[in-house]
Amino acid sequence: MQITSEALERVIEELARLPGTGRKSAQRIAIHLLKQNEERVLTLAEALVQLKKAVKRCSVCGTITDSDPCPICSNEKRKNGSVCVVEEFQDVYIIEKTNEFRGRYHVLGGIISPLENIGPDDIRIKELLQRISSGKEEITEVILALNPDAEGEATSYYINKLLLNYDVSVTRIAYGIPMGTELEFIDEATLSRAFASRTSF
Repeated sequence: MQITSEALERVIEELARLPGTGRKSAQRIAIHLLKQNEERVLTLAEALVQLKKAVKRCSVCGTITDSDPCPICSNEKRKNGSVCVVEEFQDVYIIEKTNEFRGRYHVLGGIISPLENIGPDDIRIKELLQRISSGKEEITEVILALNPDAEGEATSYYINKLLLNYDVSVTRIAYGIPMGTELEFIDEATLSRAFASRTSF
């Protein structure tokens, strides 16, 4: 294939590295950007540069933020004793969209995964224990909201075992059948967990 524009090809290659973006999608995006006026493209470029310069990790919970501590950790109204433990910072965004949880978060930055050589010391478990034992926050409940896969379960079990030595209650979010789904389309593992996690009506 004869390349007519090295600059366009370079942009396509870089865009194709983004998750969920194949070469065809990258090509469509690159051509779309090429058709935009220069001001629009520069605005996007500046936003990307600012993303790398301004965004940092909250020193308390570990989520991404422009200010440290993040707006959630610095909000006195959210100081209710509940800390929700999640795997990555994007999980905070997902939970926040529900407007159900009014406490604070703790982002582990991963999960225990022996196959990928990720152990308990490679994620932010020590920081969670320090938050609980320091007394700076009055933490009474730790909610485990990790993915219900093998690694998520192992990480939840490990954290729960460690927290037996602390004066906090440990809960986990419920897993089961999504609203609006028919039973015939539910896999056995999800249905089994739904029965095991059943509650009073």
